[in-house]
Amino acid sequence: MFYKLSVQDHVRVPPIYFGKDVSKSVAKSLQQKYAGFIDPELGIVVDIANVNEVGEGVVISGDGAAYYETKFELIVYKPEMQEVVYGKIKDITDFGAFITLGPIDGMIHVSQTMDDFVAFSKEKVLTGKDTKRSLKVNDFCFARVVQVSFKDPANPKIGLTMRQDQLGKTDWWLNPDDKKGKKK
Repeated sequence: MFYKLSVQDHVRVPPIYFGKDVSKSVAKSLQQKYAGFIDPELGIVVDIANVNEVGEGVVISGDGAAYYETKFELIVYKPEMQEVVYGKIKDITDFGAFITLGPIDGMIHVSQTMDDFVAFSKEKVLTGKDTKRSLKVNDFCFARVVQVSFKDPANPKIGLTMRQDQLGKTDWWLNPDDKKGKKK
């Protein structure tokens, strides 16, 4: 789920930005500090939305930079259990598919791609034995978040399933003649 969070922090603005517009300099410093920042509580920072307030600058002895108390807004993505997500298949391996969810990729284990025996081909395609459904790179799919792990904060893991009604490749469930995944 994407959120807009209001945050307050002291931001270090290096001397190379001195003499320039303070708000723009603070925004650049915020971007450098927070872009791609990952935190189990906040989620994954996507972007700085707004710089709402910049206080007076303070120089700390021994550091040539100025520090500004700043109030700003972050756009973050925090995956939530049971959330339905929409994304594009980025890669397919013999053990599953990777789907791009925006700022992060999720993994769908081969056993969670469809209610069928699934075969992997060297052309990076997963195919159902009975239903003949196929999943390829660049397909758009709906999936449900079933596992979220921030055990390694630098590399969070998101586990997904497509084995529920109205999940999977969109044309699988948009076809009214194939609601149960039965072979046509």
